[in-house]
Amino acid sequence: MNALTFTLKNPLQFSVNCSALTPDHLANKSASDIANIKVTYGNSTALAGDLFDISGDDAAHVVFKNASNKLDYIGAHMSSGKITVDGNAGAYLGFTMKNGEIHCTGSAESYAACNMVNGLLQVDANVGDFLGAGSEGLRKGMRGGTVIIKGNAGDRVGDQMRRGLILIEGNAGDYCGSRMIAGTIGVWGQVGAYTAFNMHRGTLLLKSAPALHATIQNCGTHTLPYLSLLFKSFKKYNTQFSQLSSQRVQRFVGDAAYKGNGEVLVFNA
Repeated sequence: MNALTFTLKNPLQFSVNCSALTPDHLANKSASDIANIKVTYGNSTALAGDLFDISGDDAAHVVFKNASNKLDYIGAHMSSGKITVDGNAGAYLGFTMKNGEIHCTGSAESYAACNMVNGLLQVDANVGDFLGAGSEGLRKGMRGGTVIIKGNAGDRVGDQMRRGLILIEGNAGDYCGSRMIAGTIGVWGQVGAYTAFNMHRGTLLLKSAPALHATIQNCGTHTLPYLSLLFKSFKKYNTQFSQLSSQRVQRFVGDAAYKGNGEVLVFNA
């Protein structure tokens, strides 16, 4: 069996909602049924067969080829299978993803892993703002799963995040970990202003010390044995974080405006 492949025929003028093109929705459908699936295209609808050349028969592995940043909601609500995006993805990649695996070989727009519950999402290039955050109107960010970003991330990474793991090999923008409830965010590169702003709980694991605001307190340098378990959990992922071993870190706590139960650990101490 070959992966069920959607090859974009022409450059898109408007955004396409791809939430119906997941392993869950496509299982046990015939080729004609898949081609006749209606998708939102701009402010109207189009048939999947009009936008994509469709080949393959293994719905457990869905591939988007010639993918562009106008393909929104790829992998939305998926609970099984694998999706490969050969190129760039639009906004809301892995929206409310419940299980399975998504691999994007290019970049993704804002709200990747938004409201994610479980599974694995990897982006080989960059992502936009609100990675692992809560969608508009919902005060619950990422609630589980693992996100690996090989490039840079925009502002508000992990905003209102409640559980899960985000590892960013590049830089992160402003307000990283803002309003974070729980979970772990690692950034190998630099972070922007207002890191850990209004952070309630959770852990930010940083390679470089950020410029922190007044309500984040410096607790000095510590050896934290529990980090050996955290670092061991990184070994199964192909990231720079897999090489971490030292338990010696510079520890900051905060945000004191929210009882100060969050922690920022700088691991090059």
